Amino acid sequence: MPEYKAPLRDVRFLTDEVFDFTGRYQALGATDATPDMFSAILEEGAKFCEQVLAPLNRSGDEEGCHFDNGVVTTPKGFKEAYSQYVEGGWNGVSSDPAYGGQGLPPSLGLLVSEMIGASNCSWGMYPGLTKGAMAAIHAHGSEDQKKAYLGRMTSGIWTGTMCLTEPHCGTDLGIIKTRAVPNADGSYAITGTKIFISAGEHDMSENIIHLVLAKLPDAPAGTKGISLFIVPKFNLDANGEVGERNAVACGSIEHKMGIKASATCVMNFDGARGFLIGEANKGLACMFTMMNHARLGTGMQGLCLGETSFQGAVRYAQDRLQMRSLTGPKAPEKPADPIIVHPDVRRMLLTMKAFNEGNRALAYFTAQLLDIEHLSQDAEERERAANLLAFLTPICKAFMTETGLEVTNIGMQVFGGHGFIREWGMEQLVRDCRIAPIYEGTNGIQALDLLGRKVLGSQGRLLMGFTRLVHQLCQQHAEHPQLKAEVAQLAALNKQWGELTQTIGMAAMKNPDEVGAASVDYLMFSGYVTLGYFWLRMALVARQKLEEGAGEAAYYEAKLATAAFYFSRLLPRAQAHVAAAQAGSDGLMGLSAEQFAL
Repeated sequence: MPEYKAPLRDVRFLTDEVFDFTGRYQALGATDATPDMFSAILEEGAKFCEQVLAPLNRSGDEEGCHFDNGVVTTPKGFKEAYSQYVEGGWNGVSSDPAYGGQGLPPSLGLLVSEMIGASNCSWGMYPGLTKGAMAAIHAHGSEDQKKAYLGRMTSGIWTGTMCLTEPHCGTDLGIIKTRAVPNADGSYAITGTKIFISAGEHDMSENIIHLVLAKLPDAPAGTKGISLFIVPKFNLDANGEVGERNAVACGSIEHKMGIKASATCVMNFDGARGFLIGEANKGLACMFTMMNHARLGTGMQGLCLGETSFQGAVRYAQDRLQMRSLTGPKAPEKPADPIIVHPDVRRMLLTMKAFNEGNRALAYFTAQLLDIEHLSQDAEERERAANLLAFLTPICKAFMTETGLEVTNIGMQVFGGHGFIREWGMEQLVRDCRIAPIYEGTNGIQALDLLGRKVLGSQGRLLMGFTRLVHQLCQQHAEHPQLKAEVAQLAALNKQWGELTQTIGMAAMKNPDEVGAASVDYLMFSGYVTLGYFWLRMALVARQKLEEGAGEAAYYEAKLATAAFYFSRLLPRAQAHVAAAQAGSDGLMGLSAEQFAL
């Protein structure tokens, strides 16, 4: 298995030199998030992930979770690692102090989550889902509900889930069958079956708090009739402690391609006692609080697994001997040269590096938006941040997972035949990453959300909130002596972004299928241009640091070389997506359903 080392130098480049995290913390009034606190969390988080979680990654994959008559046992070492996590207070880094959290900015929690996901993706899903459930309760729960659940969930003693999907429906939640019948005491009897529930049952916490979508007896049809309920594994007694077992049970766990150490459960609710969150039939808003949190987390999985794959691929390419360089021996004392001297291996490694570092910049930018949305005292600033988050969330989820899957596939390819066998651990990263484009709303759904709901649905307002940033950056640096060509390339694509949107929007007025036909290519185009914006920002900083003689010249030169690769080799892919997006729906919808079988 690749040995994971937290990429703290690259993290520091973004947090200190590109985005100025600690400066922004002070401006937002987060005075506890001092530079010393920031460094301590990064360094201690790295140690925990490298020394505790990473060694369990391969063994957890090979052992998987165990199921015995409704009881789920996690792989050896997982429960003990979770106890260390809870004892270290990691679950509450960015949680509300009113419920025992440290109250640090959300972005600090995201930095820790990145290291967790990169060192052990399966393990990280247990606390990761808890945070989404906590966010929903915090945003929509009553004061009594917050008091009852958030303290123990913040500490990590209790974990949480999202119970949305059912056997007959995935994304189309309007047709769920789970029912909630009012009880005389104000609670509800929840009955139904939910599938694909990550961390639905396990042995790592003393209670599991399920957030369950269900419909009341008189609920309107479709999504307007969805309500959200808290359904604990164990009911609480009069003192708020764990009491009798609720009527909720795990029927089975799935046998999966990847993330085998994460329990993916079928959950059966048989008149289980539940409690309404928010208003009846208004569960959709509560659901999206969870879903948006989960979508950003899923996007991070593409980055996390890509980073671990890259680290393994670089080490292997530096050691593996194969053939001689086309320009003459580079290691004449050895029987062959390391494969890192070959142009095609360089192409693969640079593709991995460019996507990973670009995706990290995108993730950290969204993390700062979360900080602003939660901490700013300026209502207009909060609204701008929320709008940018709404626009970027589907791009983060879909583009980062598509490119993360490409990166892990390339990492396996660098190893050649050795990558295809389990011994080296590279194929596990591919298997683990394959789910990311599927769950928390498939990437096709993300594309529809971006183009149909966020861009066309806002008459382009959300798009312009981001393209304005791109335009301002390009305008400011149009005559940059070294990066002028890259600036012009990005500016042209930014202009084309608006033109492409208008073309699709006009076609969709005549035929709504045009949105569905163009959406995936539109999202991928958007992702490439978005990363172009962040690569330009990183290149500008690296160039400035070199001119200032700031030291670490090799690091900044590598950053500039990777930026040049992105603009010359990866960003041109955007034009292919433009052509496909403009091809229209006729080529997709022309066949009848029966003709597909011919």
